[in-house]
Amino acid sequence: MINLLLINGPNLNLLGQREPSLYGVQTLETIETELYKKAEKAGIKLETFQSNSEGSLVDQIQKAIGEIDAIMINAGAYTHTSVALRDALLSSEIPYVELHLSNTFSRESFRHKSLLADRAVGVITGFGPMSYQLAFDGILSFLKHQDRK
Repeated sequence: MINLLLINGPNLNLLGQREPSLYGVQTLETIETELYKKAEKAGIKLETFQSNSEGSLVDQIQKAIGEIDAIMINAGAYTHTSVALRDALLSSEIPYVELHLSNTFSRESFRHKSLLADRAVGVITGFGPMSYQLAFDGILSFLKHQDRK
């Protein structure tokens, strides 16, 4: 059985309330519920984790070593600032997809640089809540392709 981990960073617990014109009206709970249904239908185990604390996110990545086949991560603002998250992801050697609700390249210039993207399997950005579904499909396709090698 494939084990996936979805990690959400700071302020994503406020989805549905925070800047709905930018991030939409769906809550993180709703997005996760839809992914759980999709995972169950596909016979995949999905775990989710959200924290506003950088250290907790690093701890979760380290905890995933040897347990999780792939990570989907919306690191929020930490995408652009956290060497610690980058180091944790690289040290874990777990393949990951970076995802964002908004198109980070159409926003402030400081959001144009990701410290995670260059080592990610892929990056999904700008599709609102659908970004999570696309990340799920993408990482699953990657894992299935890896199994055929």
